[in-house]
Amino acid sequence: MKIPIQVEPADETAPTVQYRWDPDTEILSAQLSPRATGKGMSGSVEVEGADGSWLILDVTAGRINGVEVAVWPEVSKRNTLLPPNKIEDASIRVPSRQSQPGLASLEVETALTAEADEAERVFHFQLGRARGTRTVRFARDLLLELDGTSHLAGLWLLNVPPFPTAHA
Repeated sequence: MKIPIQVEPADETAPTVQYRWDPDTEILSAQLSPRATGKGMSGSVEVEGADGSWLILDVTAGRINGVEVAVWPEVSKRNTLLPPNKIEDASIRVPSRQSQPGLASLEVETALTAEADEAERVFHFQLGRARGTRTVRFARDLLLELDGTSHLAGLWLLNVPPFPTAHA
């Protein structure tokens, strides 16, 4: 199953991103503000890797409003990890499936690769095998990679705060 993404002209201001780590589960979530309103698919798109890793895209009115990430085993670390040089600003839409327009959730199993820079401030998730992509910024610190047929191929999280090291 592939996840189609429609690319539209960028809004005047890209949504901001607020990250939150759950120190007990090590789940990272990113919430966008302002949240989208309108018509379109609402629900979740779950991408599950064979190793137990997963990404959940929270979709409202056809727009991604949040992301949750859990990766086990550990994320592969790189000395440096930089997003692609060429990034286009755009709005994106996750279209409803014509065959099942009322479908509120979608679950996809695929190879899921996760990597981060040494400081874990930049994360990159690749869905499936490596392929040619274009990179789209749909929020200030969130980028999508789309393959040649505009299907989701990857996700970048930028400027992620450090994981909390001490419990209160």
